[in-house]
This record gives sequence, structure tokens and C-alpha cells, in this order.
Amino acid sequence: MTTSYSSEPYTHGLLDVGDGHQVYWECHGNPGGYPAVYFHGGPGSGFTRRILHVFDLRTYRVLLFDQRGCGRSRPLANAAAADLRTNTTHHLIADAELLRQHLGIEQWTLLGLSWGTTLGLAYAQLHPQRVVAAVFGLVTTTSSREVAWITEGVGRIFPREWEHFAAAVPEHLCDRPLVDAYAELLFDPDPDVQAHAAQEWCAWEDTHVSLAPGHQPDARYQDAAFRLLFARLVTHYWRHAAFLEPDQLLRDAPLLNGIPGVLIHGRFDVSSPLETAWHLSQRWTTSRLEVLDDAGHGGGGLDAALDAALADLASPYL
Repeated sequence: MTTSYSSEPYTHGLLDVGDGHQVYWECHGNPGGYPAVYFHGGPGSGFTRRILHVFDLRTYRVLLFDQRGCGRSRPLANAAAADLRTNTTHHLIADAELLRQHLGIEQWTLLGLSWGTTLGLAYAQLHPQRVVAAVFGLVTTTSSREVAWITEGVGRIFPREWEHFAAAVPEHLCDRPLVDAYAELLFDPDPDVQAHAAQEWCAWEDTHVSLAPGHQPDARYQDAAFRLLFARLVTHYWRHAAFLEPDQLLRDAPLLNGIPGVLIHGRFDVSSPLETAWHLSQRWTTSRLEVLDDAGHGGGGLDAALDAALADLASPYL
């Protein structure tokens, strides 16, 4: 990648964003550099500083933040009294705007991965005047159609694992979509029921991203507290199709015309099939689509492609 980075931010903090939430944020790179913000995946993954490898930190001033309910933001979604009613896409967009204003940033470049592409697209379509450029990898819009595919349809590719995933739902919830059933189990009064649902959900998460050669299980899923937090947030957002109107992000993609964009997607990504990125690129006419033939939902040269895209978009400012 383009440059090494310090393990410590040059500034950081907790921002009170209302509704009892505090969002953790930190800035890296050149304090006078070109502003950029990273929307992490999940929902609920939290950010890791590894993403800094794809930025030239001599050029960029990079904001990393943990979305509501995860990472070092508070309160966490795995708390016994967790209430997710004020954890929606609209709240997360508002949080990003508060952070932008808090840091005195007028415009910035967006980087989003996986769920972060949904959030980044929603932010950009609501605030296009704040976006100079955008790079989105592992593209998804979290539509109800995509959620149905990732929780049920992709079972045609992993039938044994899907049957195990579906069989973990008790009989009294079997008439519900799997994502709804799991969302209820994850808030069951019995902590053992919650824990089992979280374990089964995360096992399926690790399965449907595993098609590409060289896949390694996600070590985070070994942590029971992370499993519960992650599964609660994912099912919360997925069962509500990201709290967006049907196909809103594809419908409104022309709002981004004039903003340079790069969409990067793996051909082996069966959990988020390439068609979404393709349709988005056709409607966002100032974007380009790069298909990584050896990648799935990650890997396969993704970091190098992100690095090159960010360097290309920053070149007018060098």
C-alpha cells in the first residue's frame, strides 16, 4: 500500500449525537490533508485501523468512526437493556453530518465497504453537495430482495449449511422470514437463547462469504459478546431493508451524477451478487465499475484496488 501509518490517531473523541448515544471517532493522516471518511461494514462490525493501509496518509485526513451500538461507541447493542429504535440509517447519516460539522469539514471523499456502501450511498444521495468523490467496495444496497437472497436464496449454493441455519429457528417462529425470526431470538428473555441464535447467525455469515479461494474464518466470531452485538445489529437493519424505500439507492443513483466514483466488486461474491454494483454503475454515470475476478466478499486484490482508486481520486489535489 502507499504508506505506513501510526497506530495512534492525532485526535479522537466521543461525540454526543443525541438519543443517549455517544459515537467514537478518530482522525489519522495529514491534519491539513484532503478530508475522507470511512463507513465500516456490518452493520455492527466497527472500524479497524487496518483500513488506513489503503490511504496515502501524506495526502488524506481520514476520519474513522464506530457507528451507533458498536466498537467504542456507547451504549453497545449487546447490552441487556439495548434499545435499537434510535439506531437506523437515518440516525447514522445524521451522526456523520454531526461529525463533519464538529471537525469543521466542508466536503470529503467517502470510502465504504459492504454495509458501508449502503450507508455511504444513502449519505451521498441525501448530501451530494458534501461529497467530492466516493469509493465503494463489496457493493450492497441492503434491499429486501438482497436480504432475502443472502438469508435464504444463497442456500442453493450452501445447502447443508443453510439447512443447519434454518433448523436453529424454533417451531413457533418457523412461519417468519429467517431474518425476522433471528432478530426476535436475539432479544429473547433467555440469554442462552440469545447466545445460540448469535452463534448460528455468525456461522451463516462466515459461510455465505466463503466461496472465493483462500477464505479464512473471521476470528471475531470467536467472541460471544461480539457475536451478539453484530447479529443484533445486522438483523435489525436487514429486516427493515436498511430503513429505506424499495430500491431507493438504485432509483436515486442519478443524484450522484457529477460526483466521481469507483465501484469495486468481486466476481466470486455470491452473498452480494455483482448485479447490484452493475445496475448502480449504469445509473451513476460518473462512476466506473471494477470487477475483481479472483475476489469474493473481500480479498483478491481488494486493498490494492481501493488504494489505486483513492490515489486516482486524490490526484487533482496533489
